[in-house]
Amino acid sequence: MQTAERSVDPAEVAKFEAMSAEWWDLDGKFKPLHMLNPCRLDYITRQIAAEFDRDLSDDKPFAGLRLLDIGCGGGLLCEPMARLGADVIGVDAAGGNIPVAKLHAEQSGLNIDYRHMTAETLVEQGEEFDIVLNMEVIEHVADPQGFMTTSQQLLKTGGLLICSTINRNAKSFAMAIVGAEFIMRWLPKGTHEWNKFITPDELFDLLRNAGMDPVDRKGFVFNPLGWSWSISDRDLSVNYVTTSIKP
Repeated sequence: MQTAERSVDPAEVAKFEAMSAEWWDLDGKFKPLHMLNPCRLDYITRQIAAEFDRDLSDDKPFAGLRLLDIGCGGGLLCEPMARLGADVIGVDAAGGNIPVAKLHAEQSGLNIDYRHMTAETLVEQGEEFDIVLNMEVIEHVADPQGFMTTSQQLLKTGGLLICSTINRNAKSFAMAIVGAEFIMRWLPKGTHEWNKFITPDELFDLLRNAGMDPVDRKGFVFNPLGWSWSISDRDLSVNYVTTSIKP
């Protein structure tokens, strides 16, 4: 594997290539992400606004900020970030995702720079960003520590890295794999591998080893009764998100 692709796991890329046409199908294989997306966006926008002193009531509060979404998929996060005024670049190692993302952005009247590319290639090209989003990606890469280091290298000094993933414990196995893949059938069987899940403490260690300063972590909690997601200060038992700053 070439240096620029050292974090890429070809088997993981193939999984998402096979699902690429369904990114914007609200009842398709990415239904869980569509359900989670409002919660993710609430967290992301608040963290960016706090760090860069932006007023979310403004028409384009993120104007002038350059944002990278690694593993952008069909653009579920890129599009709202572009609407908020950010200069958005979305990259994905699964090439089938990019035409889907480009077409949907064009249909939505949004100017987003989508690239079939790895994060490592962006480092080699000398790209730098104010914000890097690394959402539900690290549990699919071959080298988590190398991937975190690459993410850090893509940030300007004072830049923000927001990273979400899945905890590794009995509850996450029951909910993220047995529940989501076998019972609810939200995701194809084999989408996730439990042994690739990362605990919050392990992720903080990866971030610190990469030269980042972790400043926040929260849980994304699913309520099966209300069929909704919420942000929790305490419950990081399954899905969770972290924010770090490049000193």
